[in-house]
Formats: sequence, C-alpha cells, structure tokens
Amino acid sequence: MSADPHNAWIIAKGLMASLAVGLLIGFERGWRGRERAEGKRVAGLRTFAFAGLLGGVLALLAPAFGPWPLVGGMLGVAAFACVGYRENVRTFADLSATSSVVLLLTLALGAFAAHISPTLALSAAVVVAVLLDMKSTMHRWLVLIEHREMRAALQILVLSVVVLPNLPDAGYGPYSALNPYRLWWAVILVAGLSLAGHFAMRLAGVQRGLFGMGLLGGLASSTAATLALARFARGQPRSSATVAAGALAACGVMFFRMWVLVLAVAAPLARPIGLPLLTAGSALLLVALFRWRDRSTEAVPQDASMPPIASFDFATALGFGAFLALIAVLIPAAKEWMGAGGVYAVAAISGFADVDAVVVSVASQFAADGFSTLVAGTAVGVATMTNMIVKGAIAWVIGGRAVGLPVLQGYSIGLVAGALAFAL
Repeated sequence: MSADPHNAWIIAKGLMASLAVGLLIGFERGWRGRERAEGKRVAGLRTFAFAGLLGGVLALLAPAFGPWPLVGGMLGVAAFACVGYRENVRTFADLSATSSVVLLLTLALGAFAAHISPTLALSAAVVVAVLLDMKSTMHRWLVLIEHREMRAALQILVLSVVVLPNLPDAGYGPYSALNPYRLWWAVILVAGLSLAGHFAMRLAGVQRGLFGMGLLGGLASSTAATLALARFARGQPRSSATVAAGALAACGVMFFRMWVLVLAVAAPLARPIGLPLLTAGSALLLVALFRWRDRSTEAVPQDASMPPIASFDFATALGFGAFLALIAVLIPAAKEWMGAGGVYAVAAISGFADVDAVVVSVASQFAADGFSTLVAGTAVGVATMTNMIVKGAIAWVIGGRAVGLPVLQGYSIGLVAGALAFAL
C-alpha cells in the first residue's frame, strides 16, 4: 500500500525543520567553541544538528509507540549532557551548563518542529541562537544594572502582572472618572516608558554624551533630563551649547512620547493631534541637532559625569497614580462648571507639574465622547506649553543664560510649528 504523498511531504517538512533547528543552534555553539581542538568539544555543530533531527524522528514515532521513544531520547540526551558537563568541568574548569541545557532544548524543539509547528520551532531556535550570541552583552548589562533599577523593574512587573489583571474595569466616584483598571494601566505605561529610557541611558553609557542623554532622557522624563543637564552646565560652563542641544532633544522626544500615550489611550485622537505633536517634536529635534552640530569647541573634562536621573520606582508610580486620579476627576468637573475654559485652566495648572497626567485624562475623556477634538487638542497644547515654561525656567535659572536663551528660542520654534500644524 503506497503512502499518501501529502502526508509524506508534511513528514519531510517537519524533519527538515527539525534538522534546521539543530543546525541553527549548533552553528552558534560550534562557532563559540571553534578554537578548541576537534574531539575536545562535548557538543558542536553536528551534535546539535543530530539532536534536533533525533527529536523530530522520536516525535513522529509517537502515533505508533506513544510518548515513550521521546521520553527515552530525552533521558538519554540528558545523561549524555551530564557526562559531558562533568568532563568539561574536569578538563577546562568551565562551570557553565549552558551547552548541556541547550542540547536538551534542541531535542525538544526538533520534536516540536516535526509534530506541532515548524515555523514556531524555527522562530524559537532563532531566539535561542540570539540569546546565546548575546552572552557578553547580557553579562555587561548585569554588571551595569544597579539594585535599585532591578527593584524598579520587578515592581513594575508586579504592578502589571499581579495587580492589573485583578482590578475592576468600571468607573467609580465623581463622574465615574475613576476606573481602577484604566488608571493603573496608564500608570504602568508611563512607568514602563520612563524605566525604558532610564535603562537605555545606563546601558548605552551616555553619561558623558550630553546630546545622547537628552534624547534618551526625554523618554524617561524631559523635566528630569533638563534639570540634570542644567546642573551639569553650571559646573561645566563651557558645555553650555551642547547642554542646550541636549535639553531641546529631551523636549523633542517628549512630544513623541505624548503621541504614544494618546495612541495607547485613545487611538482615534492620535490622528488629529498626532500631526501637531510629531511636527513640534521633529522641529525641536532638528533645532537640537543644528545647535549640537554648530556648537563651538568645548573642553569638557574626561572625568566629568552626569548627575543620575532617578528611575521610576514604586513610590513614584503610586504618586503618579494619585495625581492621575485627581486630574481624571478635575477635568470633567471643570468642564461641567466652567466649560472648555475650565478644562484649559486645569490643564495649565497641572502642566506645571506633569504633562503625562493631562494627556492620559484628556485622551480618556475623548474616548468616552466627553471632549471634542478641538477641546482635547487645545488642552494638551496648553499643558505642554506650561510644562515647557517650567523647563525653560529650569534651564535659564540653573544652567544660566547661555543655556536658557537657546532653549527658549528652540521651544518657541517647536510651539509655533505644532500650533500651525494643529491649525491646519
């Protein structure tokens, strides 16, 4: 009785994927151990390729023999990996068990490729190879990351994985404006963006790169980045031109960050006010780049370091959540009592402290059909303008006129460009 050609092709495709999984992972393992003499490597390119193919063959035997061939294969490879690890430690004093674990994983992925999904198995193999290749980079990250940063990341994971799924998605309090789930989701979003910017600065090592700090600091907190840069300029007056460029870059990135918040909270609003936000941000980045490239020769001491920007920790998240809840109630209350003018007044006052809370609250009201596009866009613009006034004052008072004047000039260009785009 002849076999079904279609089934034969499916089996062949699965086995080819199993072999490809082993070759992909084995290539990275073989390359890393290429300097060892042949016969001195416990597992190289061919061993991993055979392990992947073995997993595929054993998985295909399951319909006839049950799971036992695969279980036996896993146990056999595990025993081989244990023996190989012992010899590796004895011969090279290498305590790393990565290759032993990855060999078992290759067998499992080979079985997955032949029996379940070749595409997913190959995707997983690519990820495994990338992680293996990033060994030195990831170890460097571990050295650079401080305990407070790791604690902040774990706290955000608790907020998002443990707390968020258990919060009710319903409105409470005045105007039903207090939705625990949506408020906490906004807190996590802002905290995640801030922590991502903070990590980017630390891991990229831009403490000595003022312009780079401005770009990445704007993702974490443009106000904090401006304050840190202005303090640096006060101690290093000859760096004023580069500090001003960094402060402008931080504010430019802030507009892109605001657009991401609007897109996440109320996607329909991101379209009408997206052009003004992105236009203002792009204009500020261009001005920042122009000032950075046109700066005079500056002799900044090599041992000069930037003041650190605090990471977004649990206490900060709670404080932002409380402020966000307050603004979420004040915005609809101001609209009911004083109309659009009241909304603009609340946006202006809150913008002195934080622009994210206004953006999230206004976007939420727009999503609930509480605001028109004009009112929402104007409120965001007012909050942004007052926030930029605060940052301009910080740049001038702390960094001096050499920093404050070009920052305010750049801010004016960005605001005009954004206003024109909004008017259009």
